[in-house]
Amino acid sequence: MMHPWLQPTWKRIVDLGERLPHALLFVGPGGLGKRELAETLAARLLCEAPAADGHACGHCAACQWRLSGNHPDFFRVIPAADAETPVGEGGEGEGAKDGGKEKAKSAQIVIEQIRDLQAALMVTGHHSARRVVILDPAEAMNIFTANALLKLLEEPPAGCVFLLVSSAPRRLLPTIRSRCQQWAFSRPAEAELARWRESHQDVDAAMVALCGGMPLAAERLAAQGGGALLQRFVADVARPQGSDPLKLAGQWEAWLKSKEALAAGFGLPQLVDWMQRWVADIAALRLGGKVRFFPGQAAQLEALAGRATVAAVTGCYNELSQIRRVAQHPLNMRLVLEDMLLRYMRATHGARG
Repeated sequence: MMHPWLQPTWKRIVDLGERLPHALLFVGPGGLGKRELAETLAARLLCEAPAADGHACGHCAACQWRLSGNHPDFFRVIPAADAETPVGEGGEGEGAKDGGKEKAKSAQIVIEQIRDLQAALMVTGHHSARRVVILDPAEAMNIFTANALLKLLEEPPAGCVFLLVSSAPRRLLPTIRSRCQQWAFSRPAEAELARWRESHQDVDAAMVALCGGMPLAAERLAAQGGGALLQRFVADVARPQGSDPLKLAGQWEAWLKSKEALAAGFGLPQLVDWMQRWVADIAALRLGGKVRFFPGQAAQLEALAGRATVAAVTGCYNELSQIRRVAQHPLNMRLVLEDMLLRYMRATHGARG
């Protein structure tokens, strides 16, 4: 069942019928279901007898092949690190082994995947004239991979539809964006979000707020034990008199390497993201706005905002944006944490000017 906030977009796409372009780019924040809609559209395009509402029938031979993971004309191109199985339907990467040791799987879509895809698309469709490629996340390409994909988009094979999914479309080449019809996804309205929460009682309001109102991101975070992680994070950053940033950096390094954090998939990028959202709430209060991400800690945030200047807290937010760029592959996690916490303490616990 498709989520209700996706229904209007789905109907508009279905109404295009044969006017559907050869490349679509789904853009918007993570946790809204962009990949789900891309998968649903792929199923419709490959189905031999779609239902009246546009969804795949689920019963024809093409649907059965797709559901079993064996459709020869359906290609998913994703980073090897995101693959749940070593080899998926056309284009997925495989963790290679060298000398008996498995290599670390790439977090990028590598050029070999696009070359393999290109070779596969040169062959006539196995089941019908229609072939579908899902590429997600599209921004996980370096310049060489992106240029290889661009050649496919400029001269697409007959009957092939490319579905690109991205939460950071500005990181894509302008030429790739220009070759795709863009579809923007936005957060559900408050009424829709409230109805969703009625059927997801295990996802509390704090998770939804922290995820910026993105329901699927909140659901995933709650399932990974986000409540305990959030409780610890808030306890550390909300201390009225602050704490020793160097000592806290050491504690956070051990935390990120703990079984708890590793099991939840909670690493440095997520921690930096939470810190930036925390500082964003402080900045919002200093500018006369409202708390968005941490409503349960409004009192602590107001106390911190009362000691910070607008220039200090907005400057800290911008500095955290720079730190986010290296958080995925830090040369030294401890140094990154120390730098982040020193900047935060200086902005929120320094003297007012």
